[in-house]
Amino acid sequence: MIKVLLAEDQGMMRGALALLLGLEEDIEVVAQVGAGDEIVPAAIEARPDVALLDIELPGRSGLDAAAELRTRCPGCRVLILTTFGRPGYLRRAMEAGAAGFLVKDGPVEELAAAIRRVLAGETVIDPSLAAAALSAGPNPLTAREADVLNAAADGATVADIAARVHLSESTVRNHLSSVIGKTGTRNRMEAVRAARRQGWL
Repeated sequence: MIKVLLAEDQGMMRGALALLLGLEEDIEVVAQVGAGDEIVPAAIEARPDVALLDIELPGRSGLDAAAELRTRCPGCRVLILTTFGRPGYLRRAMEAGAAGFLVKDGPVEELAAAIRRVLAGETVIDPSLAAAALSAGPNPLTAREADVLNAAADGATVADIAARVHLSESTVRNHLSSVIGKTGTRNRMEAVRAARRQGWL
C-alpha cells in the first residue's frame, strides 16, 4: 500500500480527496491535516510514502513544509496540488525538493497515477504549467527583496517594515525601489500583487 499524507485547508475538499484516493486499491490516506504547521509532525508520526500538499495553508505554506520534509522525512516524496498554477510557485516547489506539481482541476485518476509515479522516482509536472514557467523566466527578486515585499503587503510603513525585517529604513526604501523596478509597477502594493500573481511571494 502507498501511504499518503493529505494537507488541504478546506475540509470538504480534504474529505473528498481522501475518500476518492481511498477507493484506489493500492493507496491509503494515513494522515490528514488542515494547516501547514501540522504537516511535518503528522509526517513524522504517520511516515507516509507521499505527502500531497496544498501551497496556501494557514500557519505555514506547503512549500516551506516541503523543504523541511526533505530533511526530516527523507523517504517521503512531496507532490504539490494547488488551485494556483503560478510559474513562480512551480520553481519554488522544485527548489524545495517537491517531486511533482499538479493543479486541482485534473481528474482523480490522474492524481492517483501521479502519486504512483513520484513514488517510483519520477518527477510529475502539469505540462501547461511547465511551459508557462519556462516562458516566465526565473524569479528576479532576491530573498531579501521578497522579505521586504512580504512585510509591505499589509500596507505597513517603511519604519514598520524596517523593524520587522531588521534593516534600516534607507535599506528598506532601496529594496522597495528595486522591487518596483523589477516588477514594472508604480508602487509597492502593485508590486505585491504582481509578485503574488507570478508566485514569487
